[in-house]
Amino acid sequence: MSALIDNFDLFARAFGVTLWVSLASGILAFVWGLLLAAFRVSPVGPLRTFGAAYVNVVRNTPLTLMFVFLVSAAPSLLGLTVPLGQPMAILALTLYTATFVCEAIRSGINSVGVGQAEAARSVGLTFVQTLSHVVLPQAFRSVLPPMINVYIAHIKNSSVAAGFAVTELVAIANRLSNGNPGDVIGIFAGVGLGYLVITVPLSVTAERLEARVAVAR
Repeated sequence: MSALIDNFDLFARAFGVTLWVSLASGILAFVWGLLLAAFRVSPVGPLRTFGAAYVNVVRNTPLTLMFVFLVSAAPSLLGLTVPLGQPMAILALTLYTATFVCEAIRSGINSVGVGQAEAARSVGLTFVQTLSHVVLPQAFRSVLPPMINVYIAHIKNSSVAAGFAVTELVAIANRLSNGNPGDVIGIFAGVGLGYLVITVPLSVTAERLEARVAVAR
């Protein structure tokens, strides 16, 4: 642990990078996941097909492979070049986590009675209006606890970025352990504690929200 204390400035910066990458990609994943969920329940066939195909392919692909795809295949296939480092990590985590956000939201949408949407359409609301004003406000109440669990996994998944030129917590742990082989356990214990500082409050919040939703039902 002494190596971690002596290099606390590096640890603090890495902790900040982990927070930033997780937060930025988490927000973008929510937006993209919400759109994907709308696609999946859309009355437009091509949008449903695209949403289902994207979610099933990306969700069942290892996150590391997503990083490798953006590094090696995307420039030649899509003409998309993403620099290594934080931009790469944010994009990869966004594309990946959005599929789990989508499925969480879609499960919430499916929990809302069909009669709610039918009643909304009968008074002249469009699909978008029905979804945004009637269905989603009810769906989010039951979606919040599993959504928080998705984001807990998302924060832990950010550790994959250590292999792609992102100086986050795991990258710092590897660097310090290479220079201080006798303090490896302490270093990784400290880094693990850093992740717990982020994820434990989220886990407690998810449990409390789940209890409140159960009482409301």
